[in-house]
Amino acid sequence: MKFSSRAALAAALLFAAPAAVAQSPQVQGWLSRADQQLLLATEPQQFLRPAAPAAALVSINSQQRFQTMQGFGYTLTGGSAMHLMALPAAQRAALLQELFGPEGIGVSYLRLSLGASDLDPLPFSYNDLAPGETDPALKKFSLAPDEQLLIPLLKQILAIRPDLQLLASPWSPPAWMKSNQSTVGGELLEQYYPVYAQYFVRYLQGMAAHGIRIGAVTVQNEPLHPGNNPSLLMHAWDQATFVGKHLGPAFEQAGLATDILIYDHNPDHVEYPLAVLSDPVARRYIKGSAFHLYNGSITELSRLKAAYPDKDIYFTEQWVGANSDFGGTLMWHTEHLLIGAVEQHARTVLEWNLAADADYKPYTPGGCTECLGALTITAGKNGADANIQRNVAYYVIAHAGKIAPPGSVRIASKDPLPQLLQLAYQRPDGRVAVLLQNQADSAQTVRLALDQRAYDWSLQLPPHSVLSLILPAAAGAK
Repeated sequence: MKFSSRAALAAALLFAAPAAVAQSPQVQGWLSRADQQLLLATEPQQFLRPAAPAAALVSINSQQRFQTMQGFGYTLTGGSAMHLMALPAAQRAALLQELFGPEGIGVSYLRLSLGASDLDPLPFSYNDLAPGETDPALKKFSLAPDEQLLIPLLKQILAIRPDLQLLASPWSPPAWMKSNQSTVGGELLEQYYPVYAQYFVRYLQGMAAHGIRIGAVTVQNEPLHPGNNPSLLMHAWDQATFVGKHLGPAFEQAGLATDILIYDHNPDHVEYPLAVLSDPVARRYIKGSAFHLYNGSITELSRLKAAYPDKDIYFTEQWVGANSDFGGTLMWHTEHLLIGAVEQHARTVLEWNLAADADYKPYTPGGCTECLGALTITAGKNGADANIQRNVAYYVIAHAGKIAPPGSVRIASKDPLPQLLQLAYQRPDGRVAVLLQNQADSAQTVRLALDQRAYDWSLQLPPHSVLSLILPAAAGAK
């Protein structure tokens, strides 16, 4: 698990002891331990040490470049919007700055549900009808469910971060378009393929009318999991037909530049996106494939990339369970998502829901009852501030978001230690950022070298820890 980095880095860091290092503002770092003794600790004395020539060397090659990152973040579910909009205005403004502002944790990408997800109070679409009714002209299409809370919240977020990237994913079409007339499972009836394509168009145009540009859509959330509420079974051959003959042409005719991503499920069935991409009609409209990691190996993403190198890879969802261990989750998500998915060419890494309450609500009947949000929000009484608990997914995304803004390029890196994982980026400002993970039971001391020039300081990583660094921009390597 070794990779990434390019840049002009350096800085003359002269010190005789860690105390002297602490006075240098040139290395920015954030250190978290699995035991939670440190969480995003920034004090240099926690990780910077004098030069240690015998320490293992992490080598960064700025000339070997990989994908350009689009962002890190979460899914802003309807439930997340409900909790955030219920906060007192001043508390909500401060929290949004913490998440999206220039001094915050660096959330730069959000996934939205196109209609309800299973973390809404009830399933809904933008064209719900009485049983037996149909509306092929979409005369009753309305974004009213999102206009209550989600759209006002998005406008507040975009005022803070105008370059925020947005992805929308449907959990289900309107029930009247489906074989079983239900929000759960069923298949999209072929007669409604062109209508459903226009449903996407109407959504994108409606959001744009609110000043909200959706940069990408996935065709269907978890198309091989029809047991959720809402959900849809969509086979690969059906997805290829829908994209190639309906969705792609509808976007083209409407003049929409929104990217189309396929699959949006686990890499244990990488044959699904391979099959869709093998259809030449569909392939011309497809930007890339999206993945979750509830089954299968993250390395399968590279198999897809090798088959279709001109198509991008996106990592779009990973939950944290209510009973999960903080330290184990921090280490697993860092290894498999922040490092693993990006090593396997992912341009985004998104955790699942941004916020829930202490009972993991809301969720639909049949939806996820144990999805721990990045934030747990407990409402205050009589208009008082809510209690906001920052959970492990908050820290996972912070460790990438703080160092790798959109436009950062993964560059090559490697080290000789089996229990040290690393990843490096060239940021848009020219500086190099490095993510290090110590999986060992003991502390590890390492040196960094950029393009065969070693820095004149070293790093000490506590056992089971994650360290994010932005390296100096001037000459400090030799």
